[in-house]
Amino acid sequence: MKIMSVDYGDMRTGVAFSDINETLASPYTVIKEAYQPKLIDRLCEIAEKEKAEKIVVGIPKNMDGSCGFRAEACREFGKKLEEKTRKPVDFIDERLTTVMAHNILSVNNVRGKKRKDTVDAVSAVMILQSYIDKNKR
Repeated sequence: MKIMSVDYGDMRTGVAFSDINETLASPYTVIKEAYQPKLIDRLCEIAEKEKAEKIVVGIPKNMDGSCGFRAEACREFGKKLEEKTRKPVDFIDERLTTVMAHNILSVNNVRGKKRKDTVDAVSAVMILQSYIDKNKR
């Protein structure tokens, strides 16, 4: 099954997809949209075009495992996305994915605007790969 992952942000949202065997996650795009209804419409278009069968949304939990304001905002966003796409939405802890994405981009010498434009897609890949690995166990 092809899975789409979303790293939801206020200004930029990263999107990644798995292969149909659910083995490997790959970056797809970063959507620069702050207005949530337009963002959800765009994600619906992408999910339809790429034939996603499931969507995974990262939840930024606090380091102690608790959920704060941002985690609740991501859950609400995921529920709206599920209603609009009519595809099942799962949630997964995304703690430190953005930090890890920045580290990966640093090691690969990606700097400046290019880093800003890619970090959310790399984070979406890390969210999805974590989900895939967790469900393969």
